[in-house]
Amino acid sequence: MKFAYEDLSDGQFETLIVLLCQRLLGAAVQGFAKGPDGGRDAKFMGTAELHPSKNAPWVGTTIVQAKHTNGYNRNFSESDFFSVTSANTVLGKEIPRIKKLRDAKQLDHYMLFANRRLSGNAETEIRDYLSSQCNISSSSLYLCGLEQLEIWLKRFPDVAREADLDPVDSPLIVSPDDLSDVVQALAQNKESLVEMLDDPPTARVTYEQKNTLNNMSVEYARAQRKRYLKETAQIRAFLAAPENLELLRMYESVVDEFQLKIIAKRKDYQTFDEVMEYLVDMLFSRDPILRQHAHKRLTRAVLFYMYWNCDIGEVDDATANEALSS
Repeated sequence: MKFAYEDLSDGQFETLIVLLCQRLLGAAVQGFAKGPDGGRDAKFMGTAELHPSKNAPWVGTTIVQAKHTNGYNRNFSESDFFSVTSANTVLGKEIPRIKKLRDAKQLDHYMLFANRRLSGNAETEIRDYLSSQCNISSSSLYLCGLEQLEIWLKRFPDVAREADLDPVDSPLIVSPDDLSDVVQALAQNKESLVEMLDDPPTARVTYEQKNTLNNMSVEYARAQRKRYLKETAQIRAFLAAPENLELLRMYESVVDEFQLKIIAKRKDYQTFDEVMEYLVDMLFSRDPILRQHAHKRLTRAVLFYMYWNCDIGEVDDATANEALSS
């Protein structure tokens, strides 16, 4: 069973990692706390129960870090996360803190968890780099990405239950009030209050054609459709209901504002994947309602509906008002 880690808060992801490490290392794992240098670490002191193995467990002080991102389909190799030529990365900023703990003999082993994909080559490169920079044996370093995290949660299913994770295929629209809250929150986050004229009928194209026009990757488009397509009919029916006329107007105003922002920002992004993730990050950072765990996936579903319904993104000169056909 897969989980939508990108929709967790940083704190929820940290809780998940603590619960997992209590299985791998021991029940005495101390939860994440902010240190005097600004770093957030979890800690275990003693002999590990299972890691790296029962026969050869780590002994001493293990420091654990969890790096969460709201982005979808991210990986360890991205330049904002790790680069051998820049210290201004997520991992680069942690190296001085790791070295300080190591020099003070407060770190024997180090574990890093992130909701990013981790290839074999990247794992070797990053582990070797950390080893050389921090004077830690490579056998005392452990990196865990999405793939291994899924394996651990299959082995310890109680961890996911205790962390209250929602499976990817769990229902999104539990209550119309939730959708109303999301639409209203989206409306409150418009950057401009300029009133727009009514839009002309929007030309519709197939999903595949639109993805090509907008340079959305096949993998991202497939994942979006798999996760959120089933919600589009409910969203459409909700917005079409007579009693929701005011919410429909809010939605249309939001769409206008988003489309203008996309046009303005489009040149800054190579793929529409990044445009969608930019919108998600912007919304989650600005609005506490949208940041709520219960609303994060629904917010993504509404954004997908905007794209699926050809309200945002480029369309070609297909016949106006045709629905997406695939």
